[in-house]
Amino acid sequence: MIETIIYDLGGVLIDWNPMYVFEKYFDRTEDRDYFFSNICTSAWNEEQDGGRTIAEGTQLLIEQFPEWEPAIRDYYGRWTEMIKGPIQESVDLLSAIRSNGQYRLYALTNWSAETFPHALQRFEFLSWFEGILVSGEEKTRKPFDDFYYKLLDKYAINKETAIFIDDNLRNVEAGNRLGIRSIQFTNAESLRKSLSEAGIRI
Repeated sequence: MIETIIYDLGGVLIDWNPMYVFEKYFDRTEDRDYFFSNICTSAWNEEQDGGRTIAEGTQLLIEQFPEWEPAIRDYYGRWTEMIKGPIQESVDLLSAIRSNGQYRLYALTNWSAETFPHALQRFEFLSWFEGILVSGEEKTRKPFDDFYYKLLDKYAINKETAIFIDDNLRNVEAGNRLGIRSIQFTNAESLRKSLSEAGIRI
């Protein structure tokens, strides 16, 4: 029987995408592709999620790619524009689960400690969780084992009666490997079906 539901945030409940800023930022799509493949890469962004300061991460790239300085600075300078809003169907599903009153709700998110306060101010539904573990505050992140265990230990969560939802397959696989039943999020309808199959009453 599932007692605890653990949510990822970005890509599951919150629509965050750098393309909301950079889709038409550059004159040439080749420049945009180069920027994300070689400069502001996913690996670089994850270091900020893991606790490196935005200032340090930004300066590191400016020293390596000085000709790209304006775009590098705009990555975090215009970060709030990268959040389009809630993924409403998913938030509605979360609301239905919460209304049931039967499940403990937590969040485990890869997110910079410096930008997460913006999300807390903007999205009231984040207050629905009994606890949220933010990677930038904990100085570790998914898919590393210790980040999952930090959540389990801090809130006395039994992994055998928990279910974890994340849009990133790498993070889902890590959860499953640790013995936490994990679901890859693609859309709210599919998630509703998977949760129902797991015996969760909605």
